[in-house]
Amino acid sequence: MRSEPAGQRSRGGGGSERSRAQPNRAESSQAQPNRAEREEPNRAESSRERPNRAESSREQQNRAVSSRERPNRAERAQPNRAECSREQPNLAESSRTGSNERSLVQPSGGQRTQPSGAERSRSQPRAAEPSRVLPNRAERSRTEPKRSMEDSKRSREFRHFTWEEIGQRNGRGPAPQERWLVIERKVYDISHFCRRHPGGSRVISHYAGQDATDPFIAFHLDKTLVKKYMSPLLIGELAPDQPSFEPSKNKKLVEDFRELRSTVEKMGLLNPNRAFFILYLCHILMLDVAAWLTIWYFGASTLSFLLSAVLLGTVQAQAGWLQHDFGHLSVFSKSRWNHWVHKFVIGHLKGAPASWWNHLHFQHHAKPNCFRKDPDVNMHPLFFALGKTLSVELGAQKKKFMPYNHQHKYFFIIGPPALVPLYFQWYIFYFVVQRKQWVDLAWMLTFYIRFFLTYLPLLGVKGVLGLHLLVRFIESNWFVWVTQMNHIPMHIDYDKNVDWFSTQLQATCNVHQSFFNDWFSGHLNFQIEHHLFPTMPRHNYWKVAPLVKSLCAKHGIEYQCKPLLTAFADIVHSLKDSGELWLDAYLHK
Repeated sequence: MRSEPAGQRSRGGGGSERSRAQPNRAESSQAQPNRAEREEPNRAESSRERPNRAESSREQQNRAVSSRERPNRAERAQPNRAECSREQPNLAESSRTGSNERSLVQPSGGQRTQPSGAERSRSQPRAAEPSRVLPNRAERSRTEPKRSMEDSKRSREFRHFTWEEIGQRNGRGPAPQERWLVIERKVYDISHFCRRHPGGSRVISHYAGQDATDPFIAFHLDKTLVKKYMSPLLIGELAPDQPSFEPSKNKKLVEDFRELRSTVEKMGLLNPNRAFFILYLCHILMLDVAAWLTIWYFGASTLSFLLSAVLLGTVQAQAGWLQHDFGHLSVFSKSRWNHWVHKFVIGHLKGAPASWWNHLHFQHHAKPNCFRKDPDVNMHPLFFALGKTLSVELGAQKKKFMPYNHQHKYFFIIGPPALVPLYFQWYIFYFVVQRKQWVDLAWMLTFYIRFFLTYLPLLGVKGVLGLHLLVRFIESNWFVWVTQMNHIPMHIDYDKNVDWFSTQLQATCNVHQSFFNDWFSGHLNFQIEHHLFPTMPRHNYWKVAPLVKSLCAKHGIEYQCKPLLTAFADIVHSLKDSGELWLDAYLHK
């Protein structure tokens, strides 16, 4: 008889508690996390712990508290989920406790009655227990990403390689053709970066599988900035038992040269005298103006025409030496400033693209006289047989693209006279269009527009074309004799991966110093010093030359220096010798 009013009071009490729970439900819905972020195990346990609507409202309140303290799912790391799974027994224990308490108040007839206040107070801490665990989890989730980053960085730093492993990643062989190189014992993967390398893909690929510490230091001004861009390429370092460079290289020579490099930097020999380069540019501009004034004042006579051509040819040669300084970053402390002026000098004063020069010349400096890596010796074997080793190899293979035994004769026909007017003149336009170097093309067009607008009123169309061809002929002879006197007579072979100092010394030689030789060659009579320190301003070559000679004498390396005319003659003699070696191998091997 009393159970019925009790049941009515129970339903009435439940109704009043539901009315009081409405604000809490609203608050819970505001603080409720995204449905996709709630864990499935929590849903299952919530369904087991829900005895009635009153208890559901209390659990939603507890969930609301937990959701305010629960971090965003994107901030939780995977290890936190594993820790959560280890903490789930607490929730399960809470669930079993709640179910036991509910079974005590459950009548046998199946009618559920509301638990007493004491029982609710005893069961409430169990339901709120997960909320005390979650703040610790949230704190761990904030620190866990930092730990994971540190762990990954530590694992990357301690990934060790041997020189044998690195040497196999040289970009050759079957795919995938990986390219690794070493700089200061750090191993970098340049397989994809080489295509985006500012200096060109080939120059950096030439050192794939090798130590590139010395060329890296030689070519770059701001090394700290460059290393920041290289950090994503870092994949490890040399193993502790591995030397800092290949075992085949002369350890003592490498260390002595790096000590010499440090001495050069302390002496300030890499610091330019900008007044020198300003005066040099002014003398080029004065010669350019003098060439135009000669025809304007004396008329278009044969003598004035030839004199103007000689002056303009001198302008082209001297502008070529000046653009060489800016291209090697020798004038300004900022690479960007050197690049800007370089485009003006080579583009507006010479009509050539800076990108073309960079693409070829940096490869030449990286691996001078190394066949298939130095573009300056690409004339082998199509036109010339160069070097003793390559000439014998070519003859033994019975290959004959030209009568190489006569190459010292036809060199005077297809060499100095023809290189610039017949090859460079059209190839530079093909290069900029094919590679879409539109800025370089614009600079080149300013030269031709200025040249034709300046001389067309004085000479006419035929006279302007003839003057331009004659200027290129003079420039070509000047350029070829000066640049090849330091390299063709020297050792030419495949890349043997020797140390930086030996690589440059076996491929270069010097010409005696004098005021005329310095001016005529653009200080490239100090070719050895220029190759060892590419970014050194040319007016400091003579200061470092004694230090280089001393290092050569210490290690028994020949330091060649000869008169200017002897250097010219050695080009012809070396071509004759290599031609005879080819012929002997072609006939008898």
